[in-house]
Amino acid sequence: MPTASHPAIRRVRRQGTYPTIHGNKLWKSTVLIMDYLKKNPPKHARTVIDVGCGWGASGIWCAKQLGSDVTSMDADPDVFPFLDVAAVLNGVATSPLVSRFERLTTRQLAEFDMLIGADICFWDELVDPVFNMVNRALKAGVKQIVIADPRRPTFSEMAARAVERHGGEVVEWETRSSIKASGAILVIDNG
Repeated sequence: MPTASHPAIRRVRRQGTYPTIHGNKLWKSTVLIMDYLKKNPPKHARTVIDVGCGWGASGIWCAKQLGSDVTSMDADPDVFPFLDVAAVLNGVATSPLVSRFERLTTRQLAEFDMLIGADICFWDELVDPVFNMVNRALKAGVKQIVIADPRRPTFSEMAARAVERHGGEVVEWETRSSIKASGAILVIDNG
């Protein structure tokens, strides 16, 4: 993943593009998802939606390592030029989708085998929209949900509600790679 100092990223910034909803860097929970999926290869990853994708690292990883057809979704259209740089550097492409969690329909979610998201439940106002999106995804037949967070109370509330309603588990995870990260991952298998 390129950092903010990478020449291609600086070029995008010089063009006046600045994400406004926190999609402005690689968030460490993304590394948790990649590490988890590397150690627990998913059975169903032909089509993946990376919700609240930001710069798209975990979706790009799925495209490159799992051969997934990835849709990168974010509410902020200004993240996509940065995501495009990272995808090109990794020799893959993803399909952009500008949307908010609450606007993703069951019909849209039915197109995907797996839903991933990193650092997406960071405000109190996001607990219900993320929980309801998980409900719609499972109703739509999404086979696996993997959402990582550095253990914010808002994530913990959403994850506890999801596990109570749908099963699954919240797994404590820590990486020891070049980017050290720790947190929790909500994992729900649906088939």
